[in-house]
This record gives sequence, structure tokens and C-alpha cells, in this order.
Amino acid sequence: MIEKPEPFVKPDMIFSVTDASSLLKKVVETAFPVIRVRGELSGITRATSGHIYMSIKDAGAVINMIIWRGTPVAFKLEEGMEVIVTGKFTTYPARSNYQMIVSEIEMAGVGAILKMLEERKRKLAAEGLFDESRKKPLPKLPQTIGVVTSPTGAAFQDIQNRLRERFPVRVLLYPATVQGESAAREVAAGIEYFNRMNNVDVIIVARGGGALEDLLPFSEEIVVRAAAASHIPLISGVGHEPDWMLIDFAADVRAPTPTGAAEMVVPTKISLIQDLENQGHRLETIFATRLVGARQKIENISIKSPRQVVMELAQKIDDIARTLDLIITNKLGLARQKLDALASMPNVLSNKMNILNQSVLHLGQMLNSLSYKSVLSRGYAIVRDANNKIISNSGAGIPATIEFNDGVIKL
Repeated sequence: MIEKPEPFVKPDMIFSVTDASSLLKKVVETAFPVIRVRGELSGITRATSGHIYMSIKDAGAVINMIIWRGTPVAFKLEEGMEVIVTGKFTTYPARSNYQMIVSEIEMAGVGAILKMLEERKRKLAAEGLFDESRKKPLPKLPQTIGVVTSPTGAAFQDIQNRLRERFPVRVLLYPATVQGESAAREVAAGIEYFNRMNNVDVIIVARGGGALEDLLPFSEEIVVRAAAASHIPLISGVGHEPDWMLIDFAADVRAPTPTGAAEMVVPTKISLIQDLENQGHRLETIFATRLVGARQKIENISIKSPRQVVMELAQKIDDIARTLDLIITNKLGLARQKLDALASMPNVLSNKMNILNQSVLHLGQMLNSLSYKSVLSRGYAIVRDANNKIISNSGAGIPATIEFNDGVIKL
């Protein structure tokens, strides 16, 4: 039960507006130098000055809050997020209201963080950012490795040490803060930088272990989207074995620790030597097998004597000669038949001529029988007018000529 403070302002005291506002401000700030409040965020606005204005509320009340520029915030503030804020109450006389100046903000328990991460995971998975089809294989022997992490953190030192132990390669560092409000933007910028420059064979995004709230930058959308969009294979080595951030689902490979990421990206010198020895043994075995096979083939070859080779060639020539003889004989027979046919051509032509002569004679006889001359020979005559047209009736006028069998009379 909060005790009600005793009033110290007497009823007969008169204050100016400014004095009354100043007095109220001192009372509030004195009474609440530090206070922790739990509730849901709403009305989040970032001013051009860098200050963040918002409210925290529950079912019964709303409190205005302000986060001054430069105050560390370890995660992205979202509407409806349940948080615990630490700060102090003060008043703003110009608007006659009170507000809370926040010095620290945290999510209200691991449960709230996990709920938020699960909702974000479902959203990004629905976009296909975690699909296995997007995963790219790691290079066998990368020449240059890009690392996005803090240059002063233990993660970068662990990666360098393990790489030197296993297989020294060139390492390029993109320095990025791995905790706080700017961490997500810097990590995403590092991934985008290596992809834009295309100067590394594989990218490691790393950070050592920590509280769940400290690892939240690696679950921000901007980081997850940058990892999913990377055309360079990317390994996520954030936290320790039990820690899972959303970048792990978008990365091509998830390593349990930063050191584990270094172990995945390069082989050990010993394993390379063993691989070379194994390859050498395989080549020796293959060469020996092929050599034995070649020897057997050589041994199975039967060499013929020169006499046998000559005799076989002579036999082939005889076969060719017989074949040519048959072909020539057939050709000669066909040619002889054609000559015989040509020899009989005169008789055929003579017969054809006789038949044609008879046909001509017959046609001449038919022509004579059908000629009007034969009609005139039987006592008929043809009467024509002055235009040499035949007159066929008595009313045609005086005829000009009369044709008989033996001549023509002109009138």
C-alpha cells in the first residue's frame, strides 16, 4: 500500500504559474528519481533530433515516455511489445503534463521475447526466406573469408586463432557492434558490403554468447533479409549451441559457436594431407588396374605371319575378281539383248509403214466417196450467184454460174 504524502503547501500560499509548475516538477522528480514500469508500447515516433517519443499503457492508464538520443536500446521497439522501462518521472510545464524519461528498456521476460521471435519467424518463413532451396554450398578451400563482428570481441579472436590452427587464409573484417540499437543496421551493412565488393569467398557473421536480449539484433528483419539475399555463402555463428537466432534460419549454414564457424569454413591441414594421400592411393590403384588390363590385351593379341597376311589379301582379291566377272557378264547380257532389239527395228518399221499406207489409201477412198464431185457425176449441177454462193431455191434471182461434172458455165 503506497502511503499518501503529507501536504506541504499551505492553503494561503499564492504561486505564479511558473513557480507552481516548477514546484510540481521538483516534487515529482524528487518523489520518483528512479522507477520501473511494465506495460505495452504504443505510439512510437522517432524525431529528426534522434529522440524517441512513445507511450506505455495497460488496461487502466497511459504514461508518456521519451528516450533521449544516445540512450542504448538493445532491440527494435514495436507496437504492442510488452516491456519494462526504467527511468524517472518529470513534468513538461509548457504543456502541463507529466512524462517518464527512460534510461533503460527491456522486454518483459523471456516469454515475451520468444513470442515476438516466433511471430517474426512465421512471417519471414512465409516469404520463403528460410527455404532449403535457397541454401548455397560452402566452398571447399576459400581463399578469403569475410567476418562481420566486433573487432574487440572474443568471437573475432576465436575465429582467427582457429583458422591459424587449421588452415591459414586471408581474413577481412567488417567491424560492427553486436549489441545495442545500431547493431542490426551495422551487421546488415557488413553483409551487404561483402556482397557489393564481391571480395570474399564466404562470410561469417559471429558474436559470442549472451543473454537472449543481447542477441536480439541478429533476429531483426534487416539482418535476416540481408543474410537471405547474400549471393556469397554465409555462415551464422552467433551465441552458443543452445542459442537460436533468426539469422540462423536464413544463413546457408548454422554453426554452434564462432569457433565452430571457423572449423566449418576451412579443413585442417592434417585432413588435407590425408585427403591427398587417399587420392594418391586411389590413383595408384587405378593405374595398376589399367596397366594389368593393358598387359592382358597385349598378350591376347595374336600376330599373323607375313605369308598368311599375303594369302588372305590374295583371297580377298580373288573374291573381288569373281564379283566383278559376274557383274560384267550380267552387263554384257543386257547389252546384247538391247542390240538384238535394235536389229529387229527395220522389220517393225516396214510393217508400220505398210499399215500407214493402207490407212492413207482408205482415207483417200472415203474422201472421194464423200466429195460433191461424185454427186455431180450422177447428173446433178451446182448453181451459184454472183457472190459464188450456192443458190438453193428459185426465188434467189438469175444465177451467175452452173457447175457440172465436167466443167462450169458462166451466164
